[in-house]
Amino acid sequence: MAISYKDSGVDVERGYEAVRLMREHVQSTYTDGVLGDIGSFGGFFQLSKGYKEPVLVAGTDGVGTKLKYAFLANKHDTIGIDAVAMCVNDIVCQGAKPLFFLDYFATGKLSPEVVATVVSGVAEGCRQSGAALIGGETAEMPGFYPDGEYDIAGFAVGIVDKKKVINGKKIKSGDVLIGIKSSGVHSNGYSLVRKLWGEDLEVLEKYDEELGAKPIDVLLTPTKIYVNSILALIEKVKVKGIAHITGGGFIENIPRIFPEGIGCRIDTRSYEVPAIFKIMQKKAGIKKEQAYNTFNMGIGMVVCVAKKDVEATIAQLESTGEECVVIGKTCNGSGVKLV
Repeated sequence: MAISYKDSGVDVERGYEAVRLMREHVQSTYTDGVLGDIGSFGGFFQLSKGYKEPVLVAGTDGVGTKLKYAFLANKHDTIGIDAVAMCVNDIVCQGAKPLFFLDYFATGKLSPEVVATVVSGVAEGCRQSGAALIGGETAEMPGFYPDGEYDIAGFAVGIVDKKKVINGKKIKSGDVLIGIKSSGVHSNGYSLVRKLWGEDLEVLEKYDEELGAKPIDVLLTPTKIYVNSILALIEKVKVKGIAHITGGGFIENIPRIFPEGIGCRIDTRSYEVPAIFKIMQKKAGIKKEQAYNTFNMGIGMVVCVAKKDVEATIAQLESTGEECVVIGKTCNGSGVKLV
């Protein structure tokens, strides 16, 4: 008896339908560098002129267990934004302008409608960051993922002139740290988030007075993309270093941009921490240091500038719609001290 690929659980026709449904979303991200008429097994991108010593900067990431809430709520249109954001926010920290993005979507049984919806979010993230979605992979893996579940990840490539790379080497004691506010939890710490909020959809969809919203809506708010604001800022101000506040929160991420012998003091009273973080800290029964070592605590990006550039930095960021605040200063030493 013959056994077909379809009999084993993989239906190539569903794959073809997924590609058809995705095509419009993908093409909406195309920029001038995309060479869409060459080849089909690889994505082509032509580098623009105007760079004296062009350097490519790459970053890769996924969405993590935030996906569990997308599955629970059957809401798949924003999770792709998270996948793009986690990558492009990383590479823009080095001063790189995103050029293109590739995604990887894997599931046990392919639903063309679900994958197309996820990719619509990927395309939205690409449009927000100016990256072209030039390719990707959709994998159907029977028996590997539970029914109705999937994974989404990807990587971004950007470009920057070598002399304009932002690497933190010139940061010194007395420089100022400016925090740019986040849109919420973003895409880190969800293994703890799920323990704190649980996975009962009825509870998650019930309005929470303390939170001022339905928990599921807050927890599925997509990661903010800072690319355009940061690129505009570095054209106007000499930015010494930029930290994307992801897994590890303030404690791990901010020191990554400091040269040896430099640490910082963060004034946690300098801004109002969003309710979601206060509630989670209380639910978990953890100290302030642990909270700031797990979540972004309302700050998604931190930029370091000289004291003389603070006013110009804040004005520029606000002109692009960002909410920002001075959260601390650098000092001699190491690590992060919370006050």
